[in-house]
Amino acid sequence: MNDLAAWHKTNDDYLSAAISWLRLRLMHLTKAHEDDDAETLEGARSAMQQLASTDPPPALLILSQRLGLARFETDVLLLCAAMEFDTRIAALCAKAQNDATRPYPTFALALALFDEPVWEALSPERPLRFWQLIEINQPAAQTLTVSALRADERVVSYIKGLNYLDDRLKTLIIPMTDAIDILPPSQLQQAEKLLQSIQASPSEWPMVNLVGVDSASKRAIANYVTRSIGLVCYRLSAELLPTAWAELETFVRLYQRESYLLPLALYLEIPDTDKVLPVINHLLTRLNGLVLLDTREPYSSTERGIVSLDITKPTSAEQAAIWRQMLGNNASSTAAVLAGQFNLNVADIRHVTYTLLNTTLPAKTEAPAIQEDAWQACLLAARPRLDALAQRLEVKARRWEDLVLPDAEINTVQQIINQVDQRHHVYEQWGFGRRMTRGLGISALFSGESGTGKTLAAEVIAHRLKLDLYRIDLSQVVSKYIGETEKNLRRLFDAAEDGGTILFFDEADALFGKRSEVKDSHDRYANIEINYLLQRMEAFRGLAILASNMKSALDTAFMRRLRFIVNFPFPGLAERKRIWERVFPEEAEKEMLDYDRLSRFNLTGGSIQNIAINAAFLAASTGCVITMQLIFEAIRGEFRKLEKPINEAEFRFIQAVEIQA
Repeated sequence: MNDLAAWHKTNDDYLSAAISWLRLRLMHLTKAHEDDDAETLEGARSAMQQLASTDPPPALLILSQRLGLARFETDVLLLCAAMEFDTRIAALCAKAQNDATRPYPTFALALALFDEPVWEALSPERPLRFWQLIEINQPAAQTLTVSALRADERVVSYIKGLNYLDDRLKTLIIPMTDAIDILPPSQLQQAEKLLQSIQASPSEWPMVNLVGVDSASKRAIANYVTRSIGLVCYRLSAELLPTAWAELETFVRLYQRESYLLPLALYLEIPDTDKVLPVINHLLTRLNGLVLLDTREPYSSTERGIVSLDITKPTSAEQAAIWRQMLGNNASSTAAVLAGQFNLNVADIRHVTYTLLNTTLPAKTEAPAIQEDAWQACLLAARPRLDALAQRLEVKARRWEDLVLPDAEINTVQQIINQVDQRHHVYEQWGFGRRMTRGLGISALFSGESGTGKTLAAEVIAHRLKLDLYRIDLSQVVSKYIGETEKNLRRLFDAAEDGGTILFFDEADALFGKRSEVKDSHDRYANIEINYLLQRMEAFRGLAILASNMKSALDTAFMRRLRFIVNFPFPGLAERKRIWERVFPEEAEKEMLDYDRLSRFNLTGGSIQNIAINAAFLAASTGCVITMQLIFEAIRGEFRKLEKPINEAEFRFIQAVEIQA
């Protein structure tokens, strides 16, 4: 018989002896037995005490000791619980109270039944009611002492030896079964450091604050630490906490009680919002036991001592090792490529590889195919977080040949691509990443008026690098509420960094504008937002592209931090001709077009694209091919849209030349 089974047998024997003693007490109270039966009563009590001396003791005595019950209160709880264990107790209660309508325990009965009475036992501050060990059914016209007492269901189960989490808490807290059970060396070192801090705590459990963006790694470390000290970790999202104080107090009492009855720790996920802070602060002042806080920034709104630890993701080398472990040793080159581009934790890498192994990988054995599938899976994993904050641009159709710029600017765009592509080689293999703490990201400014190809260039870069491109929607990022803009930007940069995403800030001057002189609180908070942007841009490890047609409006601090500036000039005659030659797909049905004549119109590449599409629709709606006349009609429409003057003589000259030809 193992230790647990032996304890359960001892616990059952103790309960049997205790209930036998209780029945004798009730019968003795009714004078059903003579005084000479006092010896039998004492013998039953001795049997109880003998079984109570075991190590560990019976559940009732463990509960009594942990929750601070006096002997009388323990006996009251036994009386209430016995109603659930022995059907004879109800009749004995009625007989002892000389009232057939009271087949239940009452406080008056307990006072008459047990020694060493505690008159304040039913006070709200005493353990029986404070810990909700018993329930009192008190009708309006009835006194407290003769009201029915009933043991709480969870407490009855505990006394019987069935120790499970209270059902009322299961809707809020859940066991942390999803935590990764392996830790890379850097995180194992962090976990051991935290474990030492907890074990060095002089008396009560400290409150632990796990700080950082990587919740999966924080959960894994919390799970490792709590298991190491024999606790089961339960998760609670602070957003699920009741906001009504009475309901919150009930939750606190129940959880506090569970922390004494079960070896548990609470992992509290605190959202990046101030809405629930009052509830959280009240909760933390009341909770006992080991509490671990999951926050993005250090949490300081509590009087209780906090042990803080910054949790970081696995290093690039560790991520590569995890990829190799998951994909197999024959995928070594793939592992290095993935670790160099994406910043994933163990849980994300495991999720991606499990998805691949269950879908595409079994049918593929060649390294290039495996790498392509894994690359796409990493992109897909990051999209849900980014889709809520920005617009993903489709880049599949973009070709390098579509980019029409001066040679110097083309060369700069190629440098941007090369630096993103070789980032792992330079930062990791050549060690520059260990020498630099900031500025590891690649940032570029695309400057030029609307329609000169800034968005197209960003799409071409994303297509060449096989990365997602997200255009930042300022309406989803900038908030009128103080502090919310920084939080939105934080979520945006964090998600982009994980997924290797390219961030494209269109009309960047609206977000990256010059800081103003502080005249009021609005100016002060606007400057705080710009300062935060400066910090994130410098720390961002991905590619960020800023597009603006007002370069002079950008804050000079941003300009200093930019690694590249690409100017997009208004296209000249030769550039416009090249754009016209490329704008129509090969499948488009068109007559012989005079690109030299079309290039004479002063238009940007964006306008030429609009004209080509409009001319194509005009042709399709009339059932003919694309002609110069239809293109001229589309040009007139574009001029009217741009509010540019239309020189009909220029159109007539072109048409006349065409007729003569």
